[in-house]
Amino acid sequence: MDTISMFIGLFGGLGLFLYGMKMMGDGLENVLGEKLKNIFEKITTNPVKGVATGAVITAVIQSSSATTVMIVGFANAGLMNLYQAAAVIMGANIGTTITPQLIAFNLDAIIPVFLGLGSLTILISKGKKGREIGNIILGFGIIFLGMELMRDTMSPLANSQTFATLIMNLKGDVIIGILVGATMTAVIQSSSASTGILIALASTGVLPLEVAVPILFGNNIGTCITALLASIGTSKAAKKAALIHLFFNIFGTLIFIPLINPLIQLVQAISPGGTIEIKRQIANAHTIFNITNTIIMVPFIKCLVLLVNKIIPGEDEALARGVKYIDERLLETPVIAVGQTTKEVVRMANLAKENVQLAMECFMSNNESNIKTVYENEKLINLLEDEITLYLVKLSTTQLSEQQTNIVTSMFHVVNDIERIGDHAENLADLTSEKIQKNLDFSKDAREELDGMYKYIVNALEISIESFENNDIKKAKSIMGIENRIDSLEKELRASHIRRLNNGVCGATVGAVFLDIISNFERIGDHATNIAEVVINK
Repeated sequence: MDTISMFIGLFGGLGLFLYGMKMMGDGLENVLGEKLKNIFEKITTNPVKGVATGAVITAVIQSSSATTVMIVGFANAGLMNLYQAAAVIMGANIGTTITPQLIAFNLDAIIPVFLGLGSLTILISKGKKGREIGNIILGFGIIFLGMELMRDTMSPLANSQTFATLIMNLKGDVIIGILVGATMTAVIQSSSASTGILIALASTGVLPLEVAVPILFGNNIGTCITALLASIGTSKAAKKAALIHLFFNIFGTLIFIPLINPLIQLVQAISPGGTIEIKRQIANAHTIFNITNTIIMVPFIKCLVLLVNKIIPGEDEALARGVKYIDERLLETPVIAVGQTTKEVVRMANLAKENVQLAMECFMSNNESNIKTVYENEKLINLLEDEITLYLVKLSTTQLSEQQTNIVTSMFHVVNDIERIGDHAENLADLTSEKIQKNLDFSKDAREELDGMYKYIVNALEISIESFENNDIKKAKSIMGIENRIDSLEKELRASHIRRLNNGVCGATVGAVFLDIISNFERIGDHATNIAEVVINK
């Protein structure tokens, strides 16, 4: 086989391997969507939980690079401190050992079974979940098909004197081996893929374990390039998180360089059998290296944080943008991005509710002190509408499950309703300013009527926001009675107002403001109900 044919075969095998990994990872992510989101939301400053989170997430999405890019996104959004980020990054290195362990199995004979079963499952499944399970099975088969193609393509190297000489030159030169591994992974942007190539090459009998292990160390360093690239143009916290990933792998490699021979002896003792078992030996070396490195480095997380703080001193200034929970880097893992967008929408809704309350507190107390805050909040609400909507557009183009697609679609409507609630709150602030500046005097009955209707409005807002946040259909349905009462009150208060006008209790200007307030109340109630109906109809 000539060099060009070998390159084409390797390129095709690598493409299949990466595609299979993505298919399997996406399938697992969609099947375990909510559980995956809940795992990430429970991250604490406890490093053990952080490590476990990173390991589980990476094992599911089949990419430590995607996990670390996600961590950079969380750090950039200010949702994760460096201590948490460091622990999760360490766990990601453990999670990435799953792929080499899987591909070390000798499953060549049953690859067609995975391909056939996965394809049939996708074709005959009527539900989205069944198709995702089919994707997992099919992806698993494609991974092994890619491995087989790479191994068959590289098998002629066993008879190449040139390649044998190159390998002999690498033998014993640990630093060069590490550089080869780092460069290979930096180019491919996947440590799992470069480890897969290593296992495929070793299984042909041309790559001894003494050469493979240093390259394996380099793979871990090379994978850091993805997070470093993702941190360009981000906050200081995000850049520090990317640096922690780099230093963690560099220090781990430095620790293990003197221990290469004991490591080789250990994995050979665990899986004896020479070339026959070299796939398992490489997978075990990869696992032992990453787990041991994490155990050693976890107690030194504070030292890593201090180091990156020395290299990048200072804290981030307040972010100029409006969003707090979402970041484009989270789009790498759509299920996480959907959860974070929900949080951002809830934040926007609470801001709109706060504006309604501030405006009415000023109205009742005849004090303009918080009117300026209402206007500032309204600017932020408008900014959030623009940024969340843009993010939802990008999120809708990613691979989402049917449930996630429904959630994203519903959020477009919810964001619009929240923005309208913000507009009505601003109208209430304008009416409050008019009342104070013109020294309008509302009767006791009028104030009591407005206060009664206002309480229903706040209750409706609270129900709609809580039901959306928790996807609580039962709570969402409870708003219908409140909405009916708000509509009834609007009619009752209009009739009451007309009686006061006829009796000369209030003037025309006071009456106009009164009617405008209850009209805005009624519209706020409508938009709150719209949000609740979105929850019911998801």
